[in-house]
Amino acid sequence: MAGPPIEPQEYLYGPKVVQIEDLRVARGLTRRPLSSCRHRQLVYDDKERRVWCQDCEQEVEAFDAFLSVVGVFQRAKAEIDRRRRELEEVEKFRIISRAAKAMDAAWRKRDTAPLCPHCMTAILPEDVANGVAECSKSLAQARRKKPTK
Repeated sequence: MAGPPIEPQEYLYGPKVVQIEDLRVARGLTRRPLSSCRHRQLVYDDKERRVWCQDCEQEVEAFDAFLSVVGVFQRAKAEIDRRRRELEEVEKFRIISRAAKAMDAAWRKRDTAPLCPHCMTAILPEDVANGVAECSKSLAQARRKKPTK
């Protein structure tokens, strides 16, 4: 395969000052060791059907280039999943705060009181002023799913 694309250098056409870095690149040597380049600046050449790195000017294997493209999409998917989880947490909190606001609005009314959705008895502020009996949410949800006899 052909080496990395080399731009014609000025030192070939007459200037007397020679850049050592340009000579090294022209001979296929890079300024950095092979292991230090992470190939972040990939160039996909359609005409020559090859992939090379702009930073180190070395040819990159097709599978490694594919892995770098897939890595970008995996990071984007992970970010989307993280945002989705955050939104779900916000929505759960919003449901709780909406329920609390609805109870407060019902208790602020002078003539009516909110009813228990299950037994349809009135819940007065005095009933919960000294604390509330508590139950596990998972047990309560399981009880609701269980068919009644």
